[in-house]
Amino acid sequence: MTTLPPSPAPTAATGQKPRLFSGMQPSADSLHIGNYVGALLQWREMQSTHDALFCVVDMHAITVAQEPATLRESTRRTAAQYIAAGIDPERSTLFIQSHVPAHAQLAWVLNTLTGFGEASRMTQFKDKAAKQGADTASLGLFAYPTLMAADILLYGAHEVPVGDDQRQHVELTRDLANRFNSRFGPTLVVPEAVVQAEGARVYDLQSPESKMSKSAATEAGVVWMLDEPSRTAKKIKSAVTDAEREIRFDRGAKPGVSNLLTILSAFTETPVASLEEKYAGRGYGDLKKDVAEAVVETFTPIRTRALELLDDPAELDRVLAGAADRAGEIAEATLATVYERIGFLARA
Repeated sequence: MTTLPPSPAPTAATGQKPRLFSGMQPSADSLHIGNYVGALLQWREMQSTHDALFCVVDMHAITVAQEPATLRESTRRTAAQYIAAGIDPERSTLFIQSHVPAHAQLAWVLNTLTGFGEASRMTQFKDKAAKQGADTASLGLFAYPTLMAADILLYGAHEVPVGDDQRQHVELTRDLANRFNSRFGPTLVVPEAVVQAEGARVYDLQSPESKMSKSAATEAGVVWMLDEPSRTAKKIKSAVTDAEREIRFDRGAKPGVSNLLTILSAFTETPVASLEEKYAGRGYGDLKKDVAEAVVETFTPIRTRALELLDDPAELDRVLAGAADRAGEIAEATLATVYERIGFLARA
């Protein structure tokens, strides 16, 4: 294997694009509006300005129990939705995490550099462990952040688009990269988190104080990208609002209305302030109707394209395999450098 030194951050002078890495878990049959607004829209734009790698992180998914056949199907469905929503395999590298063994291999090395107390302080682990019960939370869930660090560091990513709930994990990644470089010499690129703006955050339609989630207590508040158009429209028209009639953005006092304005703003590329002016003196029914129409108009062709891709799984698998080859070349080179620096004996 060829070893590579860490790549410096690209500059205008070099003409190189900065490298980007991001991914989502295949933890449901479909992605939802929150995934689309909070991640896919940003990814679609950034693939033009970055050397972009997008991953379906199936290894992260098994930190909770998964039915094997369901996981395989969800992984394909997630990849198909990435492509249908505009992630172009010709312009970016879209691959499956488990197709590149170096993720697990680098994660083990990073585990040995991570303090137990440091890992214990990860907020997401504490929250999930509290929900599952400390006795049933797995070691994999505990080590989730070091696997995420390996995902990022393998590719020399300069930027990592994440939600605010993942910011702490990117900070750990930065700490581990600096720790490795300090101990073994310059090897790993120290990444920067690109945190989505508040305006890119979508909340549950029935519980608008909570972020829209695949693990929501009820599906009534979650709009899936692969929902039938009529079901999508019905969910949006049934969204919780409030007892007032004024349409204005106020996350604290009017979370439901604010959520609908956020969605409409994202799907129509219209500033929220302009929407507030447009709906002055109008009722919630008008707002819900327009949100439903905008979402259905956008998601219908995405749904159609995703289902077409899923109708030919062999071709989809071929595309993913080719991307895994490219990702694997980059990852293996980084791993080889790491192994050499820490003193592993190279295989003859």
